[in-house]
Amino acid sequence: MFEIPPAPAGIPIAFQDHYYGRDGESLQGLSIEKLERIRMQAAATDWSAEILPEASLADLDPAAIAKARELYTDAHKDKAEEIAAWDDTTFLNKAKITIRGKITRTAVILLGREESESLLSPAVAKIKWILRGSDDIERDYAIASCPFVLAVDRIYDKIRNLKYRYINPAHKTLFPDEIDTYEPYVIREALNNAIAHQDYTLGGQINVMEYDDKLVFSNKGSFIPGNIERVLVNNAPEEYYRNPFLVTAMVGLRMVDTIGSGIRKMYTFQRQRLFPLPDYKLEANRVEVTITGKILDMNYANILAENPDLNLLDIELLNRVQLGKPLSDEEIARLRSKRLIEGRKPKLYIARQIAQKVGQKVEYSEHKGLGNKRCEEFLLTALRDHQSLSRPEIDQLLWPLLPNLLDEKQKKDKITNLLTKLRKQGKIRNQSQGPNSEWLII
Repeated sequence: MFEIPPAPAGIPIAFQDHYYGRDGESLQGLSIEKLERIRMQAAATDWSAEILPEASLADLDPAAIAKARELYTDAHKDKAEEIAAWDDTTFLNKAKITIRGKITRTAVILLGREESESLLSPAVAKIKWILRGSDDIERDYAIASCPFVLAVDRIYDKIRNLKYRYINPAHKTLFPDEIDTYEPYVIREALNNAIAHQDYTLGGQINVMEYDDKLVFSNKGSFIPGNIERVLVNNAPEEYYRNPFLVTAMVGLRMVDTIGSGIRKMYTFQRQRLFPLPDYKLEANRVEVTITGKILDMNYANILAENPDLNLLDIELLNRVQLGKPLSDEEIARLRSKRLIEGRKPKLYIARQIAQKVGQKVEYSEHKGLGNKRCEEFLLTALRDHQSLSRPEIDQLLWPLLPNLLDEKQKKDKITNLLTKLRKQGKIRNQSQGPNSEWLII
């Protein structure tokens, strides 16, 4: 009925002289920080493209330049001979790392010597890797600074990518699969995304937290697309990037995938392994993504194995159903329209045909419980057998028949409604009231 166009870049939109923004599923007043961030879009300034007048080619690491040449040549194999003939200045200009031979902040971040990080001050260019044990105590750590083109490999080498064995239900065999705990592409994409989209002006560092069965990557800065669902649905590049010059240089070196497809590939790799999808936690000026390196719920893995036609967004929403995370009304409607879930918000469960495919028949029946008609018949039969039942006895009788996703209050209310309905129909009557009321059949 309505088509609402996107807001123009750099112009906050007001309604009745008030500025509003979405916080999850809530509508709240737009904070000063968000207002300023929107206004800054109009200035079209790119922090990563700024030239550092006091810097020179001597501030760049020769080994990092050589690595960048290798990556750039690999991405442009048809020009390998031409690239080999370029001097460093020409190469850096062509790779869009410098501008007319002048050193940019991007050049220092990707290729600068370690001591050149001070040229970015007060911004910080650091990646910290921390290993935590099952007791959440820090076991080891490492900090890598410029040049990031080399730091990525140093951090990657720290991560324990051990072998993981499991029975893949999609392969219909009792022989276990043996794979790396983490797909190497997923690690590199998550880390390089943090580098590309970090808000360096906030003075924070990029963190990589390693646990026994998961990796947690975090960087400063808001998530530009707004939410992960938009990335999965649109499958298209963003109109606006925080560090366009840095992102362009990293794409040229193949440090990040073609713009707009990297996150979807991460989801696809996790789906193929039947592992939980990447879990994004978006807070004020911070993005955190968790990559799980094992199957957490075999039932969820069975859903992926038995339903290869599901798209990434549906899988991400089903993943949240399995984890008990909230869904919006629109997301619930989407899953209902495809007959993937049943139940009422917030107590949702997978639909019958899915449960039957993946061996969750018992769980489905426990979730759904017996219908109202069956409960009525069961209660009336019990009253005929015993002439009368107290309310506590009726609760005890019907409790196991109700959906197990109802809480205690909801179950009591459902039984109360059932008793009221049968009383109004003239089938039963109560000879006393209150929590210990006595009920008889008519």
